[in-house]
Amino acid sequence: MTRDVVLDVRLARAKDAHRVQARRIRILPGQAAGLHVHNGPVVGSIVDGSAVFQVEGETETVLRPGDVFYEPEGAPIRRFDAQDAGVTFLAYFLLGPDQEPELSFPAG
Repeated sequence: MTRDVVLDVRLARAKDAHRVQARRIRILPGQAAGLHVHNGPVVGSIVDGSAVFQVEGETETVLRPGDVFYEPEGAPIRRFDAQDAGVTFLAYFLLGPDQEPELSFPAG
């Protein structure tokens, strides 16, 4: 048995997480998620396909199957753009009491 750390991030502030919701999300080939912001931290992993990913202020990267990513609470996500084959990923939403995942699309 081996155990490899593939992601280790610190939350910008303490989170009173009461549950985690996991979603399987698919984006069609060539489609972009658009500039967006989450109301809580999101951790995910690519299952199939690939996407160009960029958190505002960071370098863009291409995520492929097995790659993991982190979207900080409140941080603008500049790019999550499916490439030619589309992308399927698992996203884990850390949720506080009575909180549901929300996505906003700021102008920009």
